[in-house]
Amino acid sequence: MWRSRLLTVIDLPGLRPSTDRIRETLFNWLGQDLVGLDCLDLFAGTGALGFEAASRHAQSVTLLEKDKKAYANLLANFVSLQTSPAPGAVHILHKDSLEFLKHQADRSSNLIFIDPPFQEEVLFEQAVNQAGRICDDSAGGGIYVEFPASRSREEVEALLPEWYCGKYLEAGQVKACLFRSRRD
Repeated sequence: MWRSRLLTVIDLPGLRPSTDRIRETLFNWLGQDLVGLDCLDLFAGTGALGFEAASRHAQSVTLLEKDKKAYANLLANFVSLQTSPAPGAVHILHKDSLEFLKHQADRSSNLIFIDPPFQEEVLFEQAVNQAGRICDDSAGGGIYVEFPASRSREEVEALLPEWYCGKYLEAGQVKACLFRSRRD
């Protein structure tokens, strides 16, 4: 529905939108239809991952962005997409992702995107830990993380002992994992 629609990217420290290649791979992993999934796009930036999930019929997508300028740009990007509204609910919140996660019930989301600025290692680790508690991938989805190529996959996997990296990608300076639950 929103295929080939361009999003505005503003110049902010740490803002690094997922590349087209990475997004295409991720959504090939997830499938074309995300019907019924509740998604969180933490550190949303341009909103590319969350908007893509919404365009694939996710039941609800919540995009979180703490930076004031990035949040304003996120709203503007969403408005530009509304010529063809998504079928599910899209919520854009000007909030700190970690604070938001602390107040979420266990197993309350199906798909969580985690892609904070690469220099924010502690932020990344805390978000990944919380996501392991919040995510219920039994209906599909999982926990998707992007991290710098300088960080080992094993180090990231150790942050989610109840999960396994079901899909893995290296592209330039980026590594990505789609984690699936070991509970199933």
